[in-house]
Amino acid sequence: MIGLMAWVSGIVFGLGIILSGMVNPAIVLAFLDVAGRWDPSLAWVMASAVAVGFVAFAIAKKRKKSYLGGSMKIPGVTKIDARLILGGIVFGIGWGIAGICPGPALVLVGSGSLEAIIFLTAMLLGMGVFEAIQQKHQ
Repeated sequence: MIGLMAWVSGIVFGLGIILSGMVNPAIVLAFLDVAGRWDPSLAWVMASAVAVGFVAFAIAKKRKKSYLGGSMKIPGVTKIDARLILGGIVFGIGWGIAGICPGPALVLVGSGSLEAIIFLTAMLLGMGVFEAIQQKHQ
């Protein structure tokens, strides 16, 4: 049942970002172009996602188990540190250059987009480099 719900959730997520335009790099880049021809449509998508997430986390914090019986795993880290800020900057630069972020990249890879395949490969490579650096410092 958990696998089925994960699959359904993934399909709903994928359809949502397709319908919202988040898989279209031109729309994303227009959203990021605040000094030019700014397209605010993705601000509504993000605001909606934050609202849904806020309600979902408020409900989840009050529960011991998920609706499917699994344990609740709520992130506990609230500290804003250099690592978080640097990660956000790198993420933002990549998003600004490519017009793609990780979720939409997965959807675009499923559609056979060469740009998304290159992006996803670079993202995974970056994650691997990060992991290697982390292992050295432990």
